[in-house]
Amino acid sequence: MNLMTEHDIVIVGGGPAGLSAAYSAARKKATTIVLEKDDSIAQNIRTSGVSWIDDIKRFEIPEKYYNPIKNFRIISPSKDVLLRGNSPKSCVLDVRATYQYLATLAAKEGAEISVRSEVQSVKLSPSNKITGVVAVTPKGRLDFDSKLVIDASGFNSIVARRSGYAYNWSRYGIGVEYECYCENIDPETWVLMVGNKYSDAGYAWIFPISNHRVRIGTGVGRPESLSDPIKKLNTLIENKIKPLDELKNIQPIEYHYGFIPNEGARKTTIFDGLLLVGDSAGQANPLVLEGIRFAIEFGRVAGEIGAASLSKGCTKESLQKYEKFWKDRVDSKIKSSLKVQTRWLKMSDDAWDREVEIIRQMGFEDFLDFIKAQFTTSKMMKLVLTHPHATAKQLFSLILDK
Repeated sequence: MNLMTEHDIVIVGGGPAGLSAAYSAARKKATTIVLEKDDSIAQNIRTSGVSWIDDIKRFEIPEKYYNPIKNFRIISPSKDVLLRGNSPKSCVLDVRATYQYLATLAAKEGAEISVRSEVQSVKLSPSNKITGVVAVTPKGRLDFDSKLVIDASGFNSIVARRSGYAYNWSRYGIGVEYECYCENIDPETWVLMVGNKYSDAGYAWIFPISNHRVRIGTGVGRPESLSDPIKKLNTLIENKIKPLDELKNIQPIEYHYGFIPNEGARKTTIFDGLLLVGDSAGQANPLVLEGIRFAIEFGRVAGEIGAASLSKGCTKESLQKYEKFWKDRVDSKIKSSLKVQTRWLKMSDDAWDREVEIIRQMGFEDFLDFIKAQFTTSKMMKLVLTHPHATAKQLFSLILDK
């Protein structure tokens, strides 16, 4: 017989969404535990850590945990565009340090954290309400009874899938990267590379995290491509394909590998006794497949609303405020971004050259809004009217067509 433990809220997954949910739930005095399957928080890095400084400052994450980015460089087979900013707008996070910082915030508020704890099954009532999980932990196999389970398990959506409330993602991105010691880095500029020599359905990147440390990676979309991204990445580095020829003494220190959903957000993220947040919910920007800012923001909202729902039985109805909040904030933007990303995954090298030329004409501020998926009707109408080229009109009109 399994040992039993009771909590108000059980959170599955110790990434930014789960830790942020734990922080806000514990602040509201809900007894909370985070179950993380790895041996430590952020033991395995599954993201390149790109985010945006205005969001990171809003979350009060200290400056020592990120490298500020001022400039954006986009390279296609025949184009090389550098958009210079006056001040840093983006950043590349020290992912491990940031996640462990989020863990300390949650712990200070009273949340428990259990590492090396992998969920084996989901507990259901006769009416199909989630009532907890069973997990293998360093203390043995435990039954975690709860009033609410928050599925922050990432791409696998382990609780939602095992309870029959969610499906496997059919479209997703696979990203691989080396975190390298490197010389001759421009620490203020991140680089995106597009076209078949970089990825047959995706892009490659160079994201600096300090003066001598950089993440070099490539990603592909499934099912559009069946290629192995690590083979492409090794070829890029070994052959010093532009712009890697500008870097000196590239020496891998870490290897990162991860999946991210790429078919938009799930239609429903709340059920009786269950709430989905972060990658489990598909809350990511499809344009550059970044979602840490969404994970932290919606994680905190999930924890707060989840705690408030305890007195109402954690029914689907009592969790509606959470789903309305995140959908009002980003659902339409994710859908619009997905249209653009679907277009990008099918592009030829010539088409990419034309697309990068559009980006050059956009300028820094418009590109920043675009790549962050900050789409508004007025901004897109302005771009349609100010960019007469037919390809540009087609791109921006695609976003306007809701």
